[in-house]
Amino acid sequence: MGFERFEQSRVDVGEAILRVRHGGSGPPLLLLHGYPETHMMWGKIADDLARDFTVIAPDLRGYGESTKPATAKDHENASKRAMARDAIALMRHFGHERFNLAGHDRGGRVAYRLALDHPDALIKLSILDIMPTAEVWKRANKAFALGYWHWSFLAQPAPFPESLIAYDPDKFLFEGMMRGATPPFAPDAFEDYRKAARDPAVIHAMCEDYRAGASYDVAVDEADRGVRKISCPVQILWGGKGALGAWYDVLGVWREWADDVTGQAIDCGHFIPEEKPAETLAALRGFFGAAT
Repeated sequence: MGFERFEQSRVDVGEAILRVRHGGSGPPLLLLHGYPETHMMWGKIADDLARDFTVIAPDLRGYGESTKPATAKDHENASKRAMARDAIALMRHFGHERFNLAGHDRGGRVAYRLALDHPDALIKLSILDIMPTAEVWKRANKAFALGYWHWSFLAQPAPFPESLIAYDPDKFLFEGMMRGATPPFAPDAFEDYRKAARDPAVIHAMCEDYRAGASYDVAVDEADRGVRKISCPVQILWGGKGALGAWYDVLGVWREWADDVTGQAIDCGHFIPEEKPAETLAALRGFFGAAT
């Protein structure tokens, strides 16, 4: 199950209302999920983290049961900058001006954008299985086009991708993504993902997220390139069986974006906390400084 020691609530952060689970005690730790999931992706490690940290895990705007943002021509409402504003407001709601942050996939993109836009807010930052958005598009090649084809597909103008996804969300979002492999998701988490994916508003919001990723997010990354870097300590974790290690010098690229970078590959694919929860827990505890 997971989240046994947590309360669930809905928090108005000004621009959105977020579904949130919160629990535990100790230094504050914000957990941000990725596509096409919800906060439930942290369920296999959340209770253990809550022994050492005050853990807060929301659905990002547009995902799960959180507010679906209005469509904007420039896609700013679905940008990582906008989601980072939500995160700052959420943590202030719980009384935390400074906090630790771990983000996976799209949540990792929100996390590093928050670190750049709000440098005084973060104590430490852990980023799971991504490269900076501008770097991904800048370095795009044949391997990227075949392996991460959904980046270009989801970014196509509405309603083309929405219409195709809505025809069979499970097949597109999960069967296609897993490519025949057994999903590593806990049953309750998987049902939460599938329920959200059947909502046309969620489908549209996920596409808007990727449209922002191909436009607004790239522009703000490029504006920061060589101008400012992430100042807090950064941990980078990536799936050793996934694409990142094969395509990039992972730590080398991130050191162009942050001053203090450490990290390692985990022996798994993309869904690190769900495929290797024990190893992920150990890596996060070791980095954020919790007792073992």
